Amino acid sequence: MRIIKRPTLREFAGRHPKTGRYLDDWQRVVRAAAWNNLADVRRTFPSADLVKVASGRQVTVFNVCGNAFRLIVAMHFDRQRVFVLRLLSHAEYDKENWKAEL
Repeated sequence: MRIIKRPTLREFAGRHPKTGRYLDDWQRVVRAAAWNNLADVRRTFPSADLVKVASGRQVTVFNVCGNAFRLIVAMHFDRQRVFVLRLLSHAEYDKENWKAEL
């Protein structure tokens, strides 16, 4: 899978240093993957979940650092692309304001 907006991950890791190692590992796994659906993703990341947003589309949410942060991406299995959309603390994620923006 190709990750789009990788600099966003680096920026987030810079602001939240404890996420750096997880995000590096996540990127390495995703780049090596050839997922075709959410079931494939969940074999590697069992807690990955689909969430419907205001646009009507679904995004995939990954728990980061023991659920302290959430990584929100759009997965395009047909094109083998993962678009990084948001990186939020758990508290920011729980406010759900981000859903209206996507």
